[in-house]
Amino acid sequence: MAATSRTVVISNRLPVQRVGKGPSARWQTSPGGLVTAIEPILRRSGGAWVGWTGVAGSSPRPATHEGYTVRPVPLSSHEVETFYHGFSNSTLWPLYHDAIRTPEFHKDWWGPYVEVNRRFARAAAAAARKGDLVWVHDFHLQLVPHYLRELRPDLRIGFFLHIPFPPEELFAWLPWRTQILEGLLGADLVGFQTHAGAQNFSRAARAFTTADGTDTSLEFDGRIVAVGSFPISIDTAWYEKAAADPATIRDAHAIRSRIGPSRKIILSVDRLDYTKGIDTRLQAIGEFFRRGRYGVDDVVFIQVAVPSRERVGDYARLRTRIEQMVGSVNGEYSVPGRVAVHYFRRSLQREELVAYYRAADVMAVTPLRDGMNLVAKEYVASRVDSGGVLVLSEFAGAARELRRALLVNPRDLEATASRFEEALALPKDDARHRMNILRTVVRRHDVFEWADTFIGALRRG
Repeated sequence: MAATSRTVVISNRLPVQRVGKGPSARWQTSPGGLVTAIEPILRRSGGAWVGWTGVAGSSPRPATHEGYTVRPVPLSSHEVETFYHGFSNSTLWPLYHDAIRTPEFHKDWWGPYVEVNRRFARAAAAAARKGDLVWVHDFHLQLVPHYLRELRPDLRIGFFLHIPFPPEELFAWLPWRTQILEGLLGADLVGFQTHAGAQNFSRAARAFTTADGTDTSLEFDGRIVAVGSFPISIDTAWYEKAAADPATIRDAHAIRSRIGPSRKIILSVDRLDYTKGIDTRLQAIGEFFRRGRYGVDDVVFIQVAVPSRERVGDYARLRTRIEQMVGSVNGEYSVPGRVAVHYFRRSLQREELVAYYRAADVMAVTPLRDGMNLVAKEYVASRVDSGGVLVLSEFAGAARELRRALLVNPRDLEATASRFEEALALPKDDARHRMNILRTVVRRHDVFEWADTFIGALRRG
């Protein structure tokens, strides 16, 4: 395939949002690591990005933005409820995260999932030129590769799953397991965050379809489908530059000053989602203070919880539970002028987060299950001073790369509390050595390398 072929990206959400009204309306790039990595590829090749605007109803016409085409795909209100909130987020999301919450299987959600995937495939077929590379993203669009291949067999199609792919015995729960697998097998290359995810997919494909082959190469419908792991990363250079900015350093000092200069900070930053284990982490923090080795004059825990899917019952109940637990820990261990837990339920700008990363003595990234978890990598990249200690869940994809973090099973509350104690007591030389190794890994494998590696593998076939 010619190196000059264009790239067409397909994701549930567009990388841009519509700002303004009427003739003055324009597209504005949304922040995010995926956008940062892929936009340069599209600008170079003059490609296209296919996705939903995030608003139910009719969509704007295709338009040119930053040198590539933006092609919106419409979703009705009914499809937002059934395809997005229903099948994607209440069936696939919990199932793929080890069924931490019981998945819901409703046949009325499957039809809209099929129809929306067909619509995305048609939009991509219209946007692509002969010989283009098409890169489909994530669990919302697992049928697109198959439908797109039916429409455009001339295209090279890649698919990347940003969340975990479950073991065969869990995936087997899905009534539509064969259709999902055949959808993914429409791609030439199927990529996952970890080797285990790729292995799980290949085993499921051999079990529930006519595919045959190995964990890295499957034969299906007369074609070879490559399977591999491509761990996603961050724009390391941006975080390093932001962390070295004098304004960030001043903000970090201000945070420490307000907390109490002599107190240590344990920090967590998560989307408010049950997979992140915020409630379990708070139990571990309670155990940490209960032991009495450290008190609130010595340590404070800061939890930043970014609101997410608050219309969904599970998430509303999770928010209530977390807020009650924060109150419980504070009620038991706080003293006048000193709280045990600072809880922020809001989004912070990236620059604000970097200041918190620089201020934190310990970063606690302890999801119950995560495809990758980029917060861990953001913290490491932000520690240009080689300070800080990362406590990381064994069940985050990032644990496969960031092996010099202090790894922990977040369900083991006593072990997690012990890890917090160990992180705070770690000799400075040991902590710096660990952080320097982690920084080398994150610097070497940034988000641009991730994108180039996947596109290169897709192009080579």
